[in-house]
Amino acid sequence: MWPDSHETQELMREAGRGEPTAVNELLDRHRNALRNMVQARLDQRLSRRVDASDVVQDVLLEASQRLAGYLRDPRLPFSLWLREMAKDRIIDLHRRHRVAMRRSLDKEQPLSPANFGDRSSLELAAQLRDPELTPAAMALRQELHQRFLDALDRMEEDDREILVMRHVEQLSNSDAAQILGLTPPAAGMRHLRALRRMREILGEASDASESSV
Repeated sequence: MWPDSHETQELMREAGRGEPTAVNELLDRHRNALRNMVQARLDQRLSRRVDASDVVQDVLLEASQRLAGYLRDPRLPFSLWLREMAKDRIIDLHRRHRVAMRRSLDKEQPLSPANFGDRSSLELAAQLRDPELTPAAMALRQELHQRFLDALDRMEEDDREILVMRHVEQLSNSDAAQILGLTPPAAGMRHLRALRRMREILGEASDASESSV
């Protein structure tokens, strides 16, 4: 999902030497990854008011303004630095649009069933479509996707977040560990625990479905 780190490092060196085209390319090549990350986390009701591309544009503008300072002391990999700015902006958006304007938002009817109204973690996955799938295969994928969302909604926040990082954002274990403030082995164990919990929930749902037949 995130651009190749070797090319990013080279562009950072060029940007540090004051080459403006390198700055533009460095920021632009991360645009799609940022958009995916934002789309995966925007609340569905909020996403009808706030365009992910606008959020990304704001993040990239902020990054361009802060880039010189970052290049002098890059304590985080560039992609994680951008990600943290995007996450802060998303939190701020939710605070302003979901708390200060809670009444008007909650009056809106969600496009999906009510118990999915606040789901944002795998919003990106819902947009994935394969044009080669037959109608039957597409229906099966949608059913499996819905079951996965059901399971995700029942998980603890820590488990849900590590799954989003690893499987939506496609972050490495070491990157996820750094973001979460964990050691890589601890992040790996959390990921394994989350996968096990996901299997348990999916198994429970499958048993309940079979018993109702």
